[in-house]
Amino acid sequence: MKKCTKVPNRYANALYVFSLEEKQLEGVFKDVKFIRNVLADNKELKTIMESPVIVPKIKSNIFSQLFENRINSITYGFLDLIVRKRREPSLFQTLDAFINYYHRHHNIKVATLTSAIPLNNELIEKIKIVLEEQTNSTIQIQTQIKPAIIGGFIVQVEDYLVDASLLGKINRLKREFATNIYQAGF
Repeated sequence: MKKCTKVPNRYANALYVFSLEEKQLEGVFKDVKFIRNVLADNKELKTIMESPVIVPKIKSNIFSQLFENRINSITYGFLDLIVRKRREPSLFQTLDAFINYYHRHHNIKVATLTSAIPLNNELIEKIKIVLEEQTNSTIQIQTQIKPAIIGGFIVQVEDYLVDASLLGKINRLKREFATNIYQAGF
């Protein structure tokens, strides 16, 4: 079941616009990434924050102990607002939505590079340069290793997909032979 993104997007947009107006966008972005990493690394904390059973005061105390002196006052106020309005279950989505607003503002696109074996940094940099030229934007590459693709690589940037893997080529050949126009039996 897909979660609703309407509320997280509204909160993320509000934080984005406010941090932009206050000229604190870069600081808030660093804080958002930090908070997101803390939540991603600590499944128990994420579970506590998403639990409707735990009262907001306890959640607020946890956020206070973890983040109050480590993050920007705008970001901390935002976290406090999220807890007071009982929007903690969608906090992770809200943080991701804010990161997307930041990326759009700075014309940054995230590319997923999948390969059968780890690629060297030189090859990754060459792929990044080609993608930046084709998309006219700054590219951040996330790498994945999937031995199932046998060889080559797959690159995805938003809706743009380049499948230069051996598995992709094998699948294309299978489709081509499945629609053979010549009569079988010879």
